Amino acid sequence: MTSSPSNCTEPLRGDTMPRIVFNVVDLPDALPPSRQTSSPGSIRIESFWIDTWLRSNYKGLETRYIIHDAVAREVDRETFFHTRESGGTMISSAYKLCKEMMEADYDTGSWNIYPFHFSDGDNWSADDTRTCVTLLKADVLPKVNQFAYGQVESPYGSGQFIKDLREAFDSVENVALSEIANKDAIYNSIKDFLGKGS
Repeated sequence: MTSSPSNCTEPLRGDTMPRIVFNVVDLPDALPPSRQTSSPGSIRIESFWIDTWLRSNYKGLETRYIIHDAVAREVDRETFFHTRESGGTMISSAYKLCKEMMEADYDTGSWNIYPFHFSDGDNWSADDTRTCVTLLKADVLPKVNQFAYGQVESPYGSGQFIKDLREAFDSVENVALSEIANKDAIYNSIKDFLGKGS
């Protein structure tokens, strides 16, 4: 990946209300060297390019950063792009934190809201995935302009999560889903996300 998505014009369309982007990332980069592939790094690379492009093209854009494994927490930008940790993944923890932050700080009548989430799709359990779907349906999607989920391919997980999201949200207009097979696929995935903004 050598260039930013310069041909993606006005991805965050809408009125003149301020925009908030939630960058959310799973932590598969914590895999030991024996299990590293080209895919886990794709999570950070794509998230970095989207973050960089939006920050450079939208004056006054506000950005919040969330990392998660079994527990989610807000961090600063430097920590977001460099932290390596290990542990199980409970995706619902990230959606719950995002919901809490939106409710506390971003009234939907005053903000355009865009969560971007990247993961390898290896969630803790089917029960947690059901919790994620419920949270998205009830508490996230009604409040956001677009929810974007990008999933990297990994040989060490089921990758089931994006399949469950497709089943639940196939016809929902403010949901954008993208599978990222390898680093070469990052550019098209970025265009998928930035080209669907509303």
